[in-house]
Amino acid sequence: MQLGLNLGYWGAGNDADNLTLAKEADRLGYAVAWVAEAYGSDAPTVLAFVAAQTERIDIGSAIFQIPGRTPANCAMTAATLDTLSGGRFRLGLGVSGPQVSEGWHGVRFDKPLARTREYSDIVKLALSRQKVRYEGQHYVLPLPDGPGKALQLTVHPVREHIPMYLAAVGPKNLELSGELFDGWLAIFYSPEHAAEQRTSLEAGRTKAGKTLEGFDIVPTVPLVVGDDARACADPVRPYAALYVGGMGSREKNFYNQLAVRMGFEQAAAQIQDKYLSRDYAGAAAAVPYEFLAQTALLGGKEQIAERMQALAESGVTTLTLSPFNDSLEARIASLRTAVEALELSGVG
Repeated sequence: MQLGLNLGYWGAGNDADNLTLAKEADRLGYAVAWVAEAYGSDAPTVLAFVAAQTERIDIGSAIFQIPGRTPANCAMTAATLDTLSGGRFRLGLGVSGPQVSEGWHGVRFDKPLARTREYSDIVKLALSRQKVRYEGQHYVLPLPDGPGKALQLTVHPVREHIPMYLAAVGPKNLELSGELFDGWLAIFYSPEHAAEQRTSLEAGRTKAGKTLEGFDIVPTVPLVVGDDARACADPVRPYAALYVGGMGSREKNFYNQLAVRMGFEQAAAQIQDKYLSRDYAGAAAAVPYEFLAQTALLGGKEQIAERMQALAESGVTTLTLSPFNDSLEARIASLRTAVEALELSGVG
C-alpha cells in the first residue's frame, strides 16, 4: 500500500501551506498528490503549479468534473499535464452532483452512468491519438450535417496510457469504475463495510474480462495525529457533517445515502436535519464517533499503523491522506508520522 496526499481545494487561504505539504510529501516518497475542484479554483491550473515545484510525486485530479469540460477538452488537458509533469499525471473524473452540474455548469444531471461511459470512451479515444469519431446518446463527434470533421489530438502524452480513475459512491457507479477505469477514488471508506463495495468493483472487472489485480483502490482518509483518538475526531466533524448533511439536497445526497448503507441511518437523518436548518455546530456534534473512527485515521502512531493494516487487508492500494491538524507544522508532522506508521504496519 502506497501513501498519497489530498490537497483539497485551492484558494481557501492556505495555498502556501498546501504547496509546502506537497513538497514535503514529495520528499517523503508519497506516491501522488491530488487536487479537487467544485465551483472555485480549477484543478488543472493548480496541478501544473504543483508539478512545476515537485520532482517525483505524481499529480492527480480528484476530480475533474465531467459536466465542466467536453471529453475532448478533458483529453487535451490530461495530455498537456502529463507532458508538463514528465509523465506524472493521473486523471480522476466524476459527475459531481445535481446542484453543481445544473446550477453552475448548466448541464442536466440525467443518466450519469451512460454519460460517464460515453465520456470515458471519447477521452480514451482522443488520448490514443486516433481520429475522434463517436456516436452516442450524449455525445456525437463530429456533429452531423455540419462543417466539423474528425480530428486527432496533436499533443503526445509522455506515457502511452494515462491512468484513469472514477470517483464513485453508489453500487452501479462502483461497477462502472471497475469496468472502465484503472482505479476508484473513494470517500468515507470503511474497511468494515468494504466487502459490498468490492463486490460491485469485481462485477465491473468481470464485465471487462479482468480481475482486481492491478486496480488501484484510493480512498481519501482524514488524518489527525494525537494522544486521544476521540479528541482527534473533533476537527473532522465539520467536514463529515458538510458531506453527509449538506452536500446536495435532502432528496439526493449520495454521501448521506452511503452513511445509511453503512448502518448510520438515524445519525445521517439527524445530521442532515440540523445542517439544512443551518445548525452547523449541531450537525457536526451529531456525527457519531464510530463513523469517524471507521473512516479516518485518528490517534497515535501505533493506532494509525493498526488501522492501516485493516485498510490494506480490505483492498486499499493507495491510501490518500488529508491532514486535519490546525497548524502547518502539525500537518507536516502528521505526514511524517504516517510514513512511520506505514513502516510499522508492515503493509507498505
